[in-house]
Amino acid sequence: MTRTTWPRRGRRLLALLLLVGLAACSSDDDPVACADLNGMAVAASAIGLRTQGATVTSTAVVPAAGSGATAVGEYCKVLGSIQPVDSNAPKILFQLNLPTSWNGKAMMFGGGGYNGSIATGLGNVPAGPADQPVPLGRGYATFGSDSGHQANADGSRDGRFGANDEALANFAGDALKKTLDVAKAIIRKHYAEAPRRTYFAGGSTGGREALLAVGNWPQDFDGAIVLYPAWNAAALDLQFGRITRQLAQPGAYPSRAKRQLAYNAALAACDGLDGVSDGLISNMPACNTSFNLASATLNGAPVRCAGGADLGDSCLSDAQIASFDTFNTPLVLPYTLASGETTYPGFNTWGTDFGNPGSSPLQPTVLTLSLGTEQPANPMPAVTAATMPPYGSTFWDQWVKYFVTRDASFNSLTLDPQAPGPWQSRIVALTGIQDANRTDLSAFRARGGKILMAHGTHDALVSTRATQQYWARLRNAMGASTVDSFMRYYEIPGYGHAASSVFNAAWDSLTTLENWVERGTVPPAQTVADTAGVPGRTRPLCDYPAWPRYRGAGDVNLAQNYNCATP
Repeated sequence: MTRTTWPRRGRRLLALLLLVGLAACSSDDDPVACADLNGMAVAASAIGLRTQGATVTSTAVVPAAGSGATAVGEYCKVLGSIQPVDSNAPKILFQLNLPTSWNGKAMMFGGGGYNGSIATGLGNVPAGPADQPVPLGRGYATFGSDSGHQANADGSRDGRFGANDEALANFAGDALKKTLDVAKAIIRKHYAEAPRRTYFAGGSTGGREALLAVGNWPQDFDGAIVLYPAWNAAALDLQFGRITRQLAQPGAYPSRAKRQLAYNAALAACDGLDGVSDGLISNMPACNTSFNLASATLNGAPVRCAGGADLGDSCLSDAQIASFDTFNTPLVLPYTLASGETTYPGFNTWGTDFGNPGSSPLQPTVLTLSLGTEQPANPMPAVTAATMPPYGSTFWDQWVKYFVTRDASFNSLTLDPQAPGPWQSRIVALTGIQDANRTDLSAFRARGGKILMAHGTHDALVSTRATQQYWARLRNAMGASTVDSFMRYYEIPGYGHAASSVFNAAWDSLTTLENWVERGTVPPAQTVADTAGVPGRTRPLCDYPAWPRYRGAGDVNLAQNYNCATP
């Protein structure tokens, strides 16, 4: 080897190495087409919680569709599964939608009830308005999962998965992190870059999931939309048990006509407490304090049947009044839950639609998510397309059978949540597993995270008072001014659980959240619109504990004619 040949060979070798390195780097950083994602594997090591890895099971390019606010551009639909560690546990099934015109952001969607079906990410955020594009239409990569099990005919009330520890842990929150990490890995592969912002949107169980997501994995999320959150889900199950046992008593289950009677009596007594009779009870604190169903009258006649007996649909028996009073009052326990609490609040009962008769296309949903059509019994009546027991009663029955006792033949009506005997320790443990008990969101706040939370004042399935309780816990733990710096809580008069024929909410929360997170714009005064009761009417969204009070003049259907009053 001579001194003249070595440098030349060295330079050639160096150039070859550089070319190989550049080619490898280019291969890793180039976007991957939709079809080429099919079969992609995500290693278990890339997922923050234990799994056996994940696989993309199918991909398809979905063409653009719609126009105006309904327009959704072309996107890649990705379906996949995350493998459990326990071979007896079901897989987590997920869907991820990757828009061709990506805005660089991601949106995770929560589920509902016991989940069991994939949150597809194709729709709007809870209570999102129809005149604004859905997240996918705005260019978000959207995704969600079934939380790690596949429901039977009971749909979101199917609790069979609770008999498996890994499936239970996935439902209780683990599936959120697993799905998020897999989705982000696929997003990076497809676009050759990670999302610059990631948001979460959910209601009910999805609201609980949103609070778990930002609390447990604050480094992964920039903001959350949280509606009617079932944050203390296991404690709510205990309240469902108390209510179910009361409704199962002879003569205690009110017919739909009797529900309408109780609703009308409360409306007659409380509608004007907000300054105007407009078909909405906005001043709920005053109504809760002053209204008594047992002594109420309607059109001059007592609501209570003479002597307390059941005399038909024109009045309420003492047993039926007791059922409404059970809804209205808190569950009080002689033992302590994992959160340190001993209670679950009552519901805002007066003026709540528990499944009244009505022709609104939303009324079947309201009926399903409230008292249903069948009295609770053992065995619990089946859920069918036309008939069903109260939603909370099936929820309780499944929870007792599969989460608590893990005995599918157990009679849930025999388990007293206030005196559970040998099941007490298991119940306490479940409240630690299922409930979003974290009251310190400092890490999420420190990275600039923001939360918009709202709840309808007339929710028959998740207590609005429980959300008030959560809000108070946060402020007590972190300080009121600190919480106000990154979070807002609003209550929506007349709005029920996910749907309402009285006041069906439409609120552009996503734009408000984007502006707060991405531009530092503190939420201005918010307005919510009704799409069902009086389509097009508006109300101010008041920072809790304020509520909309009529100013005394002007169109009662316009938010501008109301101010936010405090109790």
